[in-house]
Amino acid sequence: MLETLGNLGLGFSVALSPSILLYAFLGCLVGTLVGVLPGVGPLAGISLLLPATFGLDATRAIVMLAGIYYGAMYGGSTTSILMRIPGEAASVMTCIDGYAMARQGRGGAALAIAAVGSYVAGTVSVVGLMLLAPPLATFALRFGPPEYVALLLLGLFVLAYMSSGSMLKSLAMAAFGLLLGMVGIDQMSGYFRFAYGVVELGDGLGVVPVAVGLFGVAEILSTAGQGTPPQVVKPRLRELLPSRTEWRESAAPIGRGTVLGFLIGILPGSAHIISSFVSYAVEKRLSRHPERFGHGAVAGVAGPESANNSATSGAMVPMLALGVPSGPIPAVMLAAMMVHGVSPGPLLIQQQPALFWGFVASMYVGNVVLLILNLPLVGLFVNILRVPYPYLYPAILVFSMLGVYAVNGSVVDVWIMLIMGVLGWVLRKLDFETAPVVLGLVLAPMIELSLRQSLAMSDGHYGIFVQRPIAAALLGVALLLVILNLLAFVRRRLDWRARLALAEKGEETS
Repeated sequence: MLETLGNLGLGFSVALSPSILLYAFLGCLVGTLVGVLPGVGPLAGISLLLPATFGLDATRAIVMLAGIYYGAMYGGSTTSILMRIPGEAASVMTCIDGYAMARQGRGGAALAIAAVGSYVAGTVSVVGLMLLAPPLATFALRFGPPEYVALLLLGLFVLAYMSSGSMLKSLAMAAFGLLLGMVGIDQMSGYFRFAYGVVELGDGLGVVPVAVGLFGVAEILSTAGQGTPPQVVKPRLRELLPSRTEWRESAAPIGRGTVLGFLIGILPGSAHIISSFVSYAVEKRLSRHPERFGHGAVAGVAGPESANNSATSGAMVPMLALGVPSGPIPAVMLAAMMVHGVSPGPLLIQQQPALFWGFVASMYVGNVVLLILNLPLVGLFVNILRVPYPYLYPAILVFSMLGVYAVNGSVVDVWIMLIMGVLGWVLRKLDFETAPVVLGLVLAPMIELSLRQSLAMSDGHYGIFVQRPIAAALLGVALLLVILNLLAFVRRRLDWRARLALAEKGEETS
């Protein structure tokens, strides 16, 4: 423990030097702006700014790119809460209750809770990165393709089980998302499928246009169809800070989201996205008032925002300890480290302790910088709500189209966004949850690739999923969730029939 504290002291001596502080601040500022802009997201931001780091030394470059990464996690909550447009895919779940709070005049409180939750999760998860990296990275190594299939399927079933509506409807939406995720070039054979001659669909349907369409455009269509637009509540100064009740209700979700996000972040995949879905589902299931979710529940903002920020540190564990990226964003950062002559892996800590511990310490510093950057801007952000809807909504639509177009420079993405907006509006009218569609779209390539790799390993025998203990255990939990849901359905039917019989009996006696 003393050795760890000594190493952390070395890290802070590096991270608190003026030049490193400057690049940490620049990374956090750019990351926040990247998160606020619909459609850009941390992956695009890091990729675009990677060439700008080539003239820097390795420590400054990695600190700046990491600042962009978790700064984008912070910034993505702003447009989600105020406009119901996810700044990036990890903010999809924040849209639901964050926007509902904004409509109730609690937009400032939602932004403050998101900022504080992100700070707590980011700081605590860095402690986890520092203390738990070796054993957790070793456990993650035990996951092969069969385990990933089981884990990702379990994620879908957990979301469906914990949704407020029908599990069947949620699974149907997730299956629809999986089907959308199959559009494009087959990863193993290179076959161009389900694209109908549209070359731009070779990389598949982007998560950003689908998410912005299902949430942002669908919200605009829903509001535009109302006889009288909703009243815009002018925020008062005292409403910019959460009440004691809101702080109390958000404390436990922030803690749970931090732990969930960190653990999920270690596993390969789009961890920051998956962790926010899982956190929202867990909070909804554990809440004493699940009916509030979707209508401004504080836990629906605190949990997912904490989870997606915590997952950023979790994703660093396999990248730094093993040199194995757990997703596309760590992969770009890994490439950046290699460009600067750094070889990530088990020997990194021994060979370049100043770089490793300086990076860890810079994440502590970066979280403080982000809190200082974001909390004073809450009042400025909330004033967006004072713009009348006839002016605000067309601006949001144009902003969304520009953001979606900027990702790939493709008009096809804009059309996908508009089509998904209409589809999202129809699904909301039919009482379907649209969040599972996005999760299915994100998981589809990973599930398909892992499934086909598993079958290649077993010569086409599906028994491999029950022969491997971890995969069998994960699938067993998924099956248990289905059984529990069926039992709950049967119990509701029996209660309904009993009430109906009592009502009929009462009519006969009268």
